[in-house]
Amino acid sequence: MSAPSVDASVGQAVRDAVPGDVTAPLQAAIAEAEELIRTAPFLRTEQDLLEGYDYLSGRIRASLQLAFDHDLDRPLFINSTHQFSRQGLDNPDAIYFHAYLRDDAEYVVHGRRGTSADLSFQVMAGTYSADSPAGSLAAFDDRGFPIADDGSFEIRFLPASRADDDLPPGTFVSGEGAKTLIVREVFNDWDTEERGTLWIERVDSVGHPAAPLTRRRLAQKYEVAAKMVTGTIQTWLAFPHFFQYKEPVNTLTPPRSTPGGLESQRSSIGHYELADDEALVVSVPECADCSYQAIQVGSDWYASTDYETHQTSMTKAQSVTDPDGVMRYVISEQDPGIANWLECTGHRTGSMMLRWQRLERDLSEADGPTVEKVKIADVASALPHFAPITPEERTARIAARQRSVARRMLS
Repeated sequence: MSAPSVDASVGQAVRDAVPGDVTAPLQAAIAEAEELIRTAPFLRTEQDLLEGYDYLSGRIRASLQLAFDHDLDRPLFINSTHQFSRQGLDNPDAIYFHAYLRDDAEYVVHGRRGTSADLSFQVMAGTYSADSPAGSLAAFDDRGFPIADDGSFEIRFLPASRADDDLPPGTFVSGEGAKTLIVREVFNDWDTEERGTLWIERVDSVGHPAAPLTRRRLAQKYEVAAKMVTGTIQTWLAFPHFFQYKEPVNTLTPPRSTPGGLESQRSSIGHYELADDEALVVSVPECADCSYQAIQVGSDWYASTDYETHQTSMTKAQSVTDPDGVMRYVISEQDPGIANWLECTGHRTGSMMLRWQRLERDLSEADGPTVEKVKIADVASALPHFAPITPEERTARIAARQRSVARRMLS
């Protein structure tokens, strides 16, 4: 079958009308971003730099997705943070969804609740930047609206101009300055919990066709993607200095409200620095008053490390709890031979974070972690209930992680 014929003069006229430098801002931004990666102050090894370039690929990918999927008339949930696009010390147990909003429009979110440990919603004013976290206008989990017996639900977001004191169940105010709706579906038991479904509609634009693409709109999308590529790298290089790096090294804070986070979430943050023969023993009580509790380590890029083929995070469902009700983890480069090992994966320094979500009560300092630095040779004596696992058991744990990530993750 032959290709349709096209008047060559018409084709040339089209090419002349659309300048060839539409992608120039993105090309320049990628070059600038590469320099940010190459000159990062914490680089020590070639592996650090290679991880930086891999991190950059995720920033390019996410920036293009967020810029080109942006449509305020026809919003949709975008999944731009996952194992191939890591940022902001992303939670290995979470699927993140992001929808753009206008603060003067009404939206309806439809869904069917899965069996995940937590499903939460947050309306944000603006985005995170290198200067400050984004402002949170509304935050709640699925306990805040009706869910039918079959798991289906409907949530409505009204602009501030239409808000009153008597909102029906399942109706919320997005708030003045609302820019994005963030949804987090969080899994405590990777093996058994299943994803739900979710979609969003803007009430006054459903059923209307999209406006045709214009040269100006296309150029704007490339310009927005360019700003995102460099902006997100600068943001997440700066972000841990607001919080983690203000704490002494090899310590963790008591449970606190997460900055810009959810009402029912508490977190404990810190950063580590360990030699190859050193380890941190982190002890934290298992909390029965929340659906989700977890710990993770991350890289100096302020991103998760490989949680699919390495054990760099653990939920309470994945952890071994000692007879005294305490979960004791060992953070180290060398394998200490226990189930609750968090692998440094070649990172001598990095971030640490514990999370509690869907809490039924507030937490005190007694609910939080304690930390002890020891030599790897002394780990067994530092653990009151040392229970070794075999290499075969370790392999089985990693295989289970790979299968669970493959089943639930989006990319």
